[in-house]
Amino acid sequence: MRLVARRIGGALLTLFLVSLAVFSISLLMGGDAAEAILGQSATPEALAGLRAAMHLDQPSYTRYLAWAGGLLRGHLGTSLITGLPIADMIGPRLASSLQLAGLAALVSVPVALALGIIAAVKRGSMLDRAISMATIAVVSVPEFLIATVAVLIFAVTLHWLPALSSSRDIYSITDLVRVFAMPVMTLACVVVARVRDGAIVSLRDYTDDLTIARMLGR
Repeated sequence: MRLVARRIGGALLTLFLVSLAVFSISLLMGGDAAEAILGQSATPEALAGLRAAMHLDQPSYTRYLAWAGGLLRGHLGTSLITGLPIADMIGPRLASSLQLAGLAALVSVPVALALGIIAAVKRGSMLDRAISMATIAVVSVPEFLIATVAVLIFAVTLHWLPALSSSRDIYSITDLVRVFAMPVMTLACVVVARVRDGAIVSLRDYTDDLTIARMLGR
């Protein structure tokens, strides 16, 4: 429980520092959001009124605390482009993101564990080296590049999968596979590489302990 509490505390601290860094960088970048929305031809009165409505006339620390307080209450603010609440914009997309993450985990974790077991059992073999080299290669490539190559191969060249798809197009298992195949494959490549490394470390520690126990006759 103490380890879990430390992890949660570390994650919260990281989120706080990241939010503070992003807010500080946005201040250093300068610019006037009110003028960007109304345009350069806006009157000073209109600009002053919009700045007051957006609380831009308040000190920076007051604005940050107001944003953080709204975040804790579940109010993420309002989009400057659409004028809609950000929570309402995220909500419909969150379900698709969670569905994609779940499918990616369902595919990548068993594959990663299988590769980790093979590498741990065949330690030092050609197969172990080949898997390690493939893992390093996959981790070294950005995800967007993997996705681009996948689109060029499976959508543009082979015409097996659609380049663009939506979860609203799913009416059968076949449609589910066609819609999520490339996104899941892209995410799974990186997840498999990272989970596989963790599995190898754990399994090799276990096998080393087992070897020592056998040598001691236990």
